[in-house]
Amino acid sequence: MTGLRVVDVVAEQLDAVWEVRIRSFGPGGDREEWQKNARPFLDDGRLLGVVDGDRLVAAARIWPFEQWWHGRRVPMGGVAGVVVAPEYRGRGVGSLLMRGVLDRCADKGYPLTALYPATTVLYRQLGYEFAGNRYKFSFEAADLRTLGGKNVPVRKATKADAQLLMDLAGQAHAARRSSGPLIWPLSEIESWLDDEDNFAYLADDGFVVYNWSDGNLAVDELIAGSEETARALWATVGSGASIAKSVQAFCAPFDPIHLMAEHEAEADTRINRWMLRLVDAPAAIAGRGFPAGVTAELSLRIDDPELPKNTGDWQLSVTNGTGRLAPAESTSSTATTESTPTSAGAEGAGGAGGAGGAVGAVGAAARAPGDAVRLGPRGLAALYAGTPMATLRAAGLAAGGVPGAEGADSGAVDAVLDAVFGGSEPYVLDYF
Repeated sequence: MTGLRVVDVVAEQLDAVWEVRIRSFGPGGDREEWQKNARPFLDDGRLLGVVDGDRLVAAARIWPFEQWWHGRRVPMGGVAGVVVAPEYRGRGVGSLLMRGVLDRCADKGYPLTALYPATTVLYRQLGYEFAGNRYKFSFEAADLRTLGGKNVPVRKATKADAQLLMDLAGQAHAARRSSGPLIWPLSEIESWLDDEDNFAYLADDGFVVYNWSDGNLAVDELIAGSEETARALWATVGSGASIAKSVQAFCAPFDPIHLMAEHEAEADTRINRWMLRLVDAPAAIAGRGFPAGVTAELSLRIDDPELPKNTGDWQLSVTNGTGRLAPAESTSSTATTESTPTSAGAEGAGGAGGAGGAVGAVGAAARAPGDAVRLGPRGLAALYAGTPMATLRAAGLAAGGVPGAEGADSGAVDAVLDAVFGGSEPYVLDYF
């Protein structure tokens, strides 16, 4: 155990990674195909391992994603395939590996990193926290078949349409101010469309990709820029109702299909939770979108032992849908927050919901460090994903932020932060 160190995995070590993978996840898959898929990670320094002397005992890979956050794209390192040899578990090897992963994400310029956890203990110790879900709903195929949209031209999509599909998805997520969906490398979209087991159809403002699954149909993704296109694409999938009783769909819980289908989704909805971590806090704030109607100036104190560059006193500024996180001045600073009403009935702090309605003027003077909202990396990640401040305080992941007046509480500051980071629930369509 004295020779443990993090290394870049090389081609000669792929067999060792495969062996640890089988011991971790069980048998399955094709070794040659797995090694073929692993090589791009090798070539780009995105497959890391831990060795004990010359023996590889753990590994993880990093996907070069972008992720939508309130309608804007933020680079994100998707961590996957984290494996540790059974005889090395519980000895700090996983932590050593993941610290190497965090450092590599920083080197690659990913402001964010995300993963699906096999266990939360390790990842929470390193600053990850739950940020959203992946939903799998099941609808009656016969319901979808009758949705209409017959006047919308639909054609088969091919590998050559990969960039067009990416553009259509981007237009939809920007318009909806989506949070969570991934942007895969173009080569992966081409492979997805080139897979003969997938069926892809394209309209002028949308597409659907689906396949057969255990005698039923499964929708990987459906994007539509209009109601008629949504109806046409869902009906295309539903046309298989003579054979398939149900259609399983990866989509958001607020997708329009929930309002279009005659019957509600079946009760056996499957949910996978994913975790988020900020690697570069200023870049993550600068890249994210924010509600256009909210303007805010707030003091934050971040304590991030694993990534010290995030640690310190910061000034969060949000205006015109854009955010900035800058080091706080050494002298006293003033934190003020205000918002322009964006919808009827939303006024005062009571209107500080997820849509970013008016929150009123707080006018809190933050002249002492104790007045800043205090967050660790877990609280920062959860706040970034829109978790309400009341929940973070109740979980011990946020503190401070009291304006300073005698008898004042943190409610007004919390309302502003809820408005700043609020929006639709983060979700992901893909497992990685």
